[in-house]
Amino acid sequence: MYSFSTRSGFLNQCKSARAIPRLQRQCRVQNVFIGRRLNHSVASEVPTPTAVTKVEKIILDNIKATGPLSFATYMQLCLAHPTHGYYMNPSHPVFGTSGDFITSIWFVSQWANAGKPSSVRLVELGPGRGTLMADILRTISKFGLSQSLTGVHLIETSQALRSVQEQLGSSPHHGSVKLHWYNSITEIPRSPSEYTILVAHEFFDALPIHVLQKKETGWHEVLVASTEELRQTSPSPSTKDTDTKNESSTQEHPETTPGPRLRRVLSPQPSAASMLLGHSSTRFDKLPVGSFIEVSPTSFRIAHQVGRLLAAKPPPSDIPGRSRSLPQDEAEVVEKGEKGEEVGVGGCGLIIDYGGANVFGDSFRAFKQHQIVDPFHQPGECDITANVDFAYLKEAMAGLVSTHGPLTQSSFLDRMGLPIRVDALLRGAPSEERRKVIQDAANRLVDLNGMGKEYKVFGITSTASDADAEVEVYPFIREQEPVQEPVKEEKPEKNL
Repeated sequence: MYSFSTRSGFLNQCKSARAIPRLQRQCRVQNVFIGRRLNHSVASEVPTPTAVTKVEKIILDNIKATGPLSFATYMQLCLAHPTHGYYMNPSHPVFGTSGDFITSIWFVSQWANAGKPSSVRLVELGPGRGTLMADILRTISKFGLSQSLTGVHLIETSQALRSVQEQLGSSPHHGSVKLHWYNSITEIPRSPSEYTILVAHEFFDALPIHVLQKKETGWHEVLVASTEELRQTSPSPSTKDTDTKNESSTQEHPETTPGPRLRRVLSPQPSAASMLLGHSSTRFDKLPVGSFIEVSPTSFRIAHQVGRLLAAKPPPSDIPGRSRSLPQDEAEVVEKGEKGEEVGVGGCGLIIDYGGANVFGDSFRAFKQHQIVDPFHQPGECDITANVDFAYLKEAMAGLVSTHGPLTQSSFLDRMGLPIRVDALLRGAPSEERRKVIQDAANRLVDLNGMGKEYKVFGITSTASDADAEVEVYPFIREQEPVQEPVKEEKPEKNL
């Protein structure tokens, strides 16, 4: 999403917005648009290996000691290793200058609909350099909401980025605010007296996933293994069968042909974890044998906590399936914390990310130096992401809050008044050239062949009534199909 709060902020985004194709195997595909990775293009070939990175050495040592790793562990080490993870290095171009005036307007409207509670707190998951939160603070200051603001709560594990985010504490655009940092959303207490506004922009797509394949014997996990044994000996038939997606020619000429040091393998038997995850949604049970799915229990747990933070009523202890993807000890902590809690003012939230209301099987991809690269290329030096299953997030919040969408970015922006905002910017543009830049950028944001379709917006609201009741909130409304008049059949005239 892009900033519409100022003309200069909007135009800076216009200059850099570009489309890139989606990653498929060997990086050859069609149609994905990058937000925080705006200037990336597609690698025509999988890069040849370079020197072993620090994270890669840790991964290879772990594989050598304990065997293949899950994709979730691989992602955690690549992105969030305390000293060598990609997100721990502020020099990596992970976070762009993003923000959204129109998103902020939606927050203001929900606060107004709730009766303008006198105490408001802002929560952001993965704030990066703080540019989105800065834009939200600047916008809400124009509508009186900032006078009710009690603090800004940021979920950020990188100390380097926390230092960058400190600038949010004071600004001539929104005044001074009190900042709070947390390593996990579970550290933020439920506050019934405060209206909570939460935003997560390109956060869930970076959370660890498990990759599973459905076989006749159940759900098997796809793991990350080393190619070292392939370079030493010719692959056996059983190895070929388990190497589900490695298309490198290393298998044919392991001694002479350069190739990745890591590969995908399929576990020979289902594990307790793979069976649990494979049955964590009834949607997965309907998939045919041979299907691959990407499942993120971390996303489920965080979405569940988001629902608890935004819920007006204390969450009941008998929500069906609520502990399905929560570890037993964490589920017990959640239950204990809910006892005796009072009814609160609730809150609202937006999750903006790539994905859809369905499970994905092969969306795992990596970015390096403005290119989409092999996910096993230079671990720790590449940004890694996977599409978000919004239906899974909705299941995690069931019984806690009302969820809306996901809606395409195009529909969200159009319904929230993007054309009106663009018209105002066009009228204030000093030249025809500048007007063209503004119009072209706006068109890209809602282009259904690109960003307008690939980005999804998922809304969350609390309600004082039954949280399971279906409540429509603008702009997350169903478009009614036009009613067609029944066609009257004309009876053929009888021959006299």
